[in-house]
Amino acid sequence: MKNILVPVGSSKNAKNHLQYAVDFARATGAKLYVVQVYNVYTKAGTMIKVDHIIERESKAFLEHHVSQIEHKGVEVVTKTFKGKLVNTIDLVCKAFDIDLIILEPRTNSIKDEVYLGKTSGKIIKRTNIPALIIPECYVFRPINSILLALKSAIIKKEEALKTLKMVKDDFDSVVNLLLVKTPFYNDGDCDVNAELGAIVTNITKSENATTYHGVLEHYKITSPDLLCVVRRKRGFFGKLWEKNVVLKKDFHISQFPVLVLSGLK
Repeated sequence: MKNILVPVGSSKNAKNHLQYAVDFARATGAKLYVVQVYNVYTKAGTMIKVDHIIERESKAFLEHHVSQIEHKGVEVVTKTFKGKLVNTIDLVCKAFDIDLIILEPRTNSIKDEVYLGKTSGKIIKRTNIPALIIPECYVFRPINSILLALKSAIIKKEEALKTLKMVKDDFDSVVNLLLVKTPFYNDGDCDVNAELGAIVTNITKSENATTYHGVLEHYKITSPDLLCVVRRKRGFFGKLWEKNVVLKKDFHISQFPVLVLSGLK
């Protein structure tokens, strides 16, 4: 893995989150871009230009934030950008050839029932860059075991599994595949091709109402350090993230990070 992006918010967990990102980057040999995206809304007739003020304060905030973290051995670059969140994140990812975005589940929401807040949810829903969601207060540990949960093993997009392969190689992880047959099952969904078969060590098949229910039923068997799921345009995870906010009652993993890949088809 070469380049990782960490959008920084103002949550109470921000320091812990950044420390995880630094430790993850150190373990994978990646360069870390710590960024903050801001937007300025001014009323008509306003004479004072505040862009440069906000940019300066945002940059100072990031540098102070990084100074509080132990980041020896990791190249950390701080950047501030003005613009709309998703569009700006997309441009930044292309400009810096980002392999992975590391996100907090909640950056601003204080509602206990929320798993994924508006900011993180919007980034996952509207960008195609793989995202790693880190539970609040989670401390970095090597990823020895990965649980890949799919309702369909059909892969058509080139390099769809690229980030998963990177993580597997960087940590020498074992990948356990859970194929969940849901009521929306189609013929061929459980056929594992050579590319996917070369990644996984074990395959388990299950019948459940959703992929998430399959995960809840089986994850304790493999005790993974990472759950990998797919955000599809259709299907459970696609439907789940139709809205930017994801409630804990619909999806909540606090035991380990969740790697979200974009659709495989």
